[in-house]
Amino acid sequence: MSEAGPKLRRNQADPSVAAVFDAYPAPVRRRLMALRKLILDTAHAIEGVGAIEEALKWGQASYLTSETRSGSTIRIDRVKSAGDEVAVFFHCQTNLVETFRELYPELRYSGNRAILLDAKAKIPEVALRHCVALALTYHRWKGR
Repeated sequence: MSEAGPKLRRNQADPSVAAVFDAYPAPVRRRLMALRKLILDTAHAIEGVGAIEEALKWGQASYLTSETRSGSTIRIDRVKSAGDEVAVFFHCQTNLVETFRELYPELRYSGNRAILLDAKAKIPEVALRHCVALALTYHRWKGR
């Protein structure tokens, strides 16, 4: 990642996060790394989000706005019951996924906690960037 790129609060090469990514089959790993980049790039583009902390939560790569506390945690992982699916998880006690359903009914969801994506299909980048931006700024707009 270039110096001008997204800021991570923790070292990008955190061995525990890297080990989780390395354990996935290549197609899943590539998709999760693309989602990681999308999350970090989106965070970098939003004023006031600050550096992102990358950590493991529940064994999943997680992205937190620890510096500013502007948003809700985002997690990414393979869907265990479907080998070719990955998910972007959001806190289930927020209205984030409900909001995403209203904005993007064409996306696939898992209850009130995740957007599901085929590991081999094209990422719905515009919609997903918007959803990630809403999660990263959740505490700014949730009461409105």
